[in-house]
Amino acid sequence: MSHLVRRLKLSKLSLRVSHLTVSQCFSNFTFKVEPCGSTLRDGDVGYLAIHSYIDNLIDCTPKKVPMELAKEMGTIGASHGWVATLKNGVVCLQDDLDLHASYTDPKRISLPPLVTLPNCQTRVVTNVAMSSSSPEDEDCIVAVKFLGPQLSLCRPSQRDCTWSNIRITDPSFFSSHVMYSKRDDMFSMMASGGNYTGSWDLGRHMTEPKLKMLSYPKQRVVKDRYIESMGKFADKELMRKCEWLQADLLELENY
Repeated sequence: MSHLVRRLKLSKLSLRVSHLTVSQCFSNFTFKVEPCGSTLRDGDVGYLAIHSYIDNLIDCTPKKVPMELAKEMGTIGASHGWVATLKNGVVCLQDDLDLHASYTDPKRISLPPLVTLPNCQTRVVTNVAMSSSSPEDEDCIVAVKFLGPQLSLCRPSQRDCTWSNIRITDPSFFSSHVMYSKRDDMFSMMASGGNYTGSWDLGRHMTEPKLKMLSYPKQRVVKDRYIESMGKFADKELMRKCEWLQADLLELENY
């Protein structure tokens, strides 16, 4: 089959898990699987397709992947074309979403069994991130963020690798997604509310995260008030919807 993609209408069989995006959480694309038969090794298989939210079309590729990837159960995330699945407390990485990876000889990497910290859970996963494009890289670190306080890191390429489990104490990060920052060489999360980020690594910031406050342009919402110089009451609903820069507010007060 040639590499010329076929344009298809939207299929109902798709990877509906929110983290399975081509890039990161702001991507305009998701992976989908179009049924094409079955094999002894993988059972039902399908062509890997990429759905564009922009034009609502699917680009089909020649790469075949197990139809199991189209099911939400067990699939916990993807990073750099590697899919992460969770079954019986074991995370498995497979390169099915890598368009350049071999279909006839797919890679499967099983990570050590998960260890659940006290008062934490490891059944519901927020997302998965990797520090490099392949878990086979010597320095690659895989991060699994669970819903709640636990963040788990490991190096798959190390012999007898184990999970390094981090208990997050700030509840603002309990439902956050983890991402890898190449600039800081750390795994980062944004706190709920978007006011600051926290970053962790396998070094000195394993127990105490590196926090960074975020700054935004100064704005203020005009609340209920009397415009005394005009002797009129500013409409409550109108003023609630309007955001004024401080300079504009000063101009209003001096009117």
